[in-house]
Amino acid sequence: MNPNDRINDELLVVRAQEGAVEAISELVGRWQDRLWRLAWRLTDDEQAAWDVLQEAWIVISCRIGRLGDPAAFPAWAYRITSNKSRDWIRCRRRIRRADEAYGQRCREAESGANHADRQYADLREALAGLAGRDRAILSLCYEDGFTTAEIGEILGIPQGTVKSRLHYARQRLRRFLEESGDE
Repeated sequence: MNPNDRINDELLVVRAQEGAVEAISELVGRWQDRLWRLAWRLTDDEQAAWDVLQEAWIVISCRIGRLGDPAAFPAWAYRITSNKSRDWIRCRRRIRRADEAYGQRCREAESGANHADRQYADLREALAGLAGRDRAILSLCYEDGFTTAEIGEILGIPQGTVKSRLHYARQRLRRFLEESGDE
């Protein structure tokens, strides 16, 4: 950078500090490419570099009044751009970790769902293999939620008989599931 460019930048900074919006626009025009290259090198992402640069220019334009030495503008603008780039990198890491954790939970849930689906299919198959009265009594108890007394009333049999049939139906179901699990 030649001395005239530095002087022009310093004058633009002073004008911007006095509130001249066109001075900020000129600074953007003069520094945009250099600051974008820095952001791009740090983020390694072309679009992210533009996003970072936009945020950096917002900070630069809002805080230029606080810059004590107009000659320090280049280092100050680079530091702001560098900090915004680091913010973007940290944010991207958090998002990536969250995405990975979410993906892992989804895979685990899918695996669990597939396992549950298989178990449900095995149970349905086992129930289909039972005699009608065993299926009916298990269904009334577990699917419909009736008590043994209510099942006895529905089927017209004593509660003790319901308990006995439930016991033997569970045993047959368990045996069927164990045999199908061995295959």
